[in-house]
Amino acid sequence: MYITDNLSGESEFREPSLILRNIMAEPDYIDEDNPELIRPQKLVNPVKTSRNHQDLHRELRMNQKRGLAPQNKPELQKVMERRKRDQVIKQKEEEAQQKKSDFEIELLKRQQKLEQLELEKQKIQEEQENAPEFVKVKGNLRRTAQESAEAQTS
Repeated sequence: MYITDNLSGESEFREPSLILRNIMAEPDYIDEDNPELIRPQKLVNPVKTSRNHQDLHRELRMNQKRGLAPQNKPELQKVMERRKRDQVIKQKEEEAQQKKSDFEIELLKRQQKLEQLELEKQKIQEEQENAPEFVKVKGNLRRTAQESAEAQTS
C-alpha cells in the first residue's frame, strides 16, 4: 500500500506514515540529543490504581452482567435514611409551630378549652349512665317535685 509522489516529478514509493510525518510538526522532546529535557509521561490516577477501586469496579461489572441493579441498598441503610428523613420533617414541623402568630396561638388555646369542656361533659354523662338505678329515680323525683312547685307558684 504505497502512494506515489506526483508533485516532485519522481515516482517514489512512500509509506503513508512518512507522508503524515512530513505534514505534522514534530515535537521538540523527540530529539534525544538533550538529556536535560523532561519527557512527558502519562499521569497515574491513584483512584484507578487503588485495590479497593479495582475490586468495586469488578463487582459492578459482574452485577451488570448478571442483571443485578446496584441501586439496591441494604435494609439497614434504607431504615437509617427513612429515620433521618422523618427527623428532618419533624424539625421542620416544630419550626413551623414556633413561628405561629399570636392569633393562631389564641385559637389553639380556645380549641383546647373547648376540648376540655367536651371531655368533662362526656365524663359526667358516663357517670350518670353508670350510676345505680335508685340514684336516677331520686334525681327524677327531685326534678318532678321542682317542676310541680314552679307550676303552682306561677
